[in-house]
Amino acid sequence: MTRLSLDALLVLDAIARRGSFAAAAEALFRVPSAITYSVQKLEQDLGVPLFDRSGHKARLTSAGQLLLAEGRALLDAATMLEQKVKLHATGWEGELRIAFSELLPFPQLMALADEFHRQGGQTELRLQRENIGGLWDALIDGRADLTIGAPDMPVQGALYSKAMGQAQFVFCVAPDHALATASEPIAAHELRRHRIIVLADSSRTLTPRSLSVQHGQPRLTVSSLDDKVAMQCAGLGMGFLPLQHIQKQLADGRLLIKQVEAERDPVPLYYAWQSKEPGQALAWWLQRLHHYDWQLI
Repeated sequence: MTRLSLDALLVLDAIARRGSFAAAAEALFRVPSAITYSVQKLEQDLGVPLFDRSGHKARLTSAGQLLLAEGRALLDAATMLEQKVKLHATGWEGELRIAFSELLPFPQLMALADEFHRQGGQTELRLQRENIGGLWDALIDGRADLTIGAPDMPVQGALYSKAMGQAQFVFCVAPDHALATASEPIAAHELRRHRIIVLADSSRTLTPRSLSVQHGQPRLTVSSLDDKVAMQCAGLGMGFLPLQHIQKQLADGRLLIKQVEAERDPVPLYYAWQSKEPGQALAWWLQRLHHYDWQLI
């Protein structure tokens, strides 16, 4: 049986914040003897002194300082839990987990998050990046309540989804890459000889996919789209990149668009969810996303 109580931790926290037993009693609307008893009971239960009483003023021992630091984390967690329970009773989720694709313009996602918080919802948002099939996987695996920017691919499970536009991809190399001066359109057998930069699929339960990779082709795998762009700008490899994401690199000449025989079709993107009866926070996002323009191209 635990020897700690939230009330005892609250007393310890009040003493540390107010500077004395008497001030803590006043802050907690208790008599000083009740504060003294709580501390003595806690010390007795734990079997360690929490205050050094050798001087004119009681000071926390090292054990007391440790208990205070860790105890404050428990108090904060308890407060957050109370708020989430009260919030849940109103129909708003305590937390909404959103998995999003790096194909989305991040400033637009930040603007939506800001709009959501400003309209009064107290639901905490947890945003997480996922790649390729990982966006579907996050829903199926229970890591997300909503996924935004998922590519069109077959998935299993009772999911709801709606189209949100298409992402256009172009084949890019650095100006000093061997393919920068190649005749166009570049044939597949020519591409196979060169290293491709691959964005890793973040799926945990679904089978990961590698897009536009030929059998036997050398590859360099990275975990983020920004890393993929940086690698291609450095001439370490080549591959398809989302046009919307590389406007600056194209404008300053760090990347060149090359025509290839097997061009990549625009990729349809979706937002998806699993709940048949969404709470108010998820419902807000679904309604807001219904006619939202993501400016993907």
